[in-house]
Amino acid sequence: QVQPVESGGGLVQSGGSLRLSCVVTGNIGSIYRREWYRQAPGKQREFVASITTGNRTSYADSVKGRFTISKGSALSTTYLQMSSLKPEDTAVYYCNIKSILAPGDYWGQGTQVTVSS
Repeated sequence: QVQPVESGGGLVQSGGSLRLSCVVTGNIGSIYRREWYRQAPGKQREFVASITTGNRTSYADSVKGRFTISKGSALSTTYLQMSSLKPEDTAVYYCNIKSILAPGDYWGQGTQVTVSS
């Protein structure tokens, strides 16, 4: 199994930047995709970005050109660099790990990002 833990959230002004981290413990070699999701108050959780073992990335249209997902050199960490933040980016951000080990889908506890106007 794997266990992801997010950090790096906080309060930032509109136009500012934050970098979220997702540290994964456990069987890192079983991971084939790492994803970030977010959930704003009163809304459904939505996809933000993903990166595969082959470093193929994908982004939601709402964050393209502003957010960058990457992996750390030790492969135990996934980052989400967020720039040009907007108030509508305010949400709890979750790390999701896709693994070949059952149950296959692992979620972190989330980290709050608040962007003030």
